[in-house]
Amino acid sequence: MADGVSADAVAAKLGVRRAVAHTHLTLLADLGMLRAKRVRRRTYYRRDEVRIAEVARMFEKGW
Repeated sequence: MADGVSADAVAAKLGVRRAVAHTHLTLLADLGMLRAKRVRRRTYYRRDEVRIAEVARMFEKGW
């Protein structure tokens, strides 16, 4: 878990197809909510706590 979690792990936990998890994780990474790290043939995702806090503050302020 030091590198994060894979789309396979997220898909298994949520009970969705890997492609669905991968699509959503990629979107969140593109938005800066997750950090993606490529290790060999897999991509691992970790939360970006600073960015998540920034977005939360935006919602609190009403955009």
